[in-house]
Amino acid sequence: MGTQLEINRRTDAAAQAPSPKNGKGSERNRREALQGVTFMLPTLILLFTFTLLPIFYSLFLSFTRVNLFGGIDFQWVGFTNYVNAWNDDRVWAALNNTFRYALFVVPIQTAVALLMAAVLNSGIRFQNTFRTIYFLPTLTSSSALTMIFMFLFSLNGPINNLLVNFGLLEAPVNFINETDFALATIMVMNIWSTVPFFMTIYLAGLQDIPHSLYEAASLDGANAWQKLMKITVPNLTPVTNYVLLMGIIGCFQLFDQAYIISGGTGGPNNATLTFSLIIYQYAFQTIGTMGYASALAIILTLIIFTVSMIARRLNKEESNY
Repeated sequence: MGTQLEINRRTDAAAQAPSPKNGKGSERNRREALQGVTFMLPTLILLFTFTLLPIFYSLFLSFTRVNLFGGIDFQWVGFTNYVNAWNDDRVWAALNNTFRYALFVVPIQTAVALLMAAVLNSGIRFQNTFRTIYFLPTLTSSSALTMIFMFLFSLNGPINNLLVNFGLLEAPVNFINETDFALATIMVMNIWSTVPFFMTIYLAGLQDIPHSLYEAASLDGANAWQKLMKITVPNLTPVTNYVLLMGIIGCFQLFDQAYIISGGTGGPNNATLTFSLIIYQYAFQTIGTMGYASALAIILTLIIFTVSMIARRLNKEESNY
């Protein structure tokens, strides 16, 4: 009996003692974790230096009145910059232009990109050639595209000549410098330049839809429109959500086209003044308003976040199949 108890005690002690194998495994896990952190460290440093630090610094500047040119002087003003933004008519004009721009551009570019992707994925002749041609605007710089469209819509440009020759206009219209047409010109340009990019995203999503669904629909007598609405659109819901979110964010960040067309003024009569452009004006064209520009940047961030969350809520990432 005593011998059996002694054997049991030795067995329990051996079970509780750490095995050499487990010790080596823990050491290897720590070494692998250290290697992972080492590989991630450069990216984390860059992320902190060029993303997180500027965000926190901009948030700090939004509560101050500061002049970053010459002798730097910070004056804490609390929420004064945000109150001034609420009472600034130019801010409301920029916000109105940006919302109008997004409400017009995002639905059209999404619908056109989906239709083009469906056509180019239907097996038509030379579809690969058409894909390459349609994608070319995405490879062109935004500044070059803006200059091209400024020529096309100029007073003596091809668009005016075409409309006058067809009798749609009695006289040429200065689309670039007319208050009623300046923002619309930028809308057309943005749709033309961004549709190919979103078309490519839709093309990638179409590859995941089983072809058997279209074959079954053909046997049931469905036409092309019914296949698009009953099969393609529901299965591309997650892709559509991504396209909508990226389109909304891109519209609210519109800057370069409005800057080039208006020469940085947002004219004529604030017709092309966007929220990003007014932030630039207060930050770099006016002395002593960097804090106010930072407050506007924080407001723009909150607007983009809110609108994106609402759009994501209304377009849940789910599929009917």
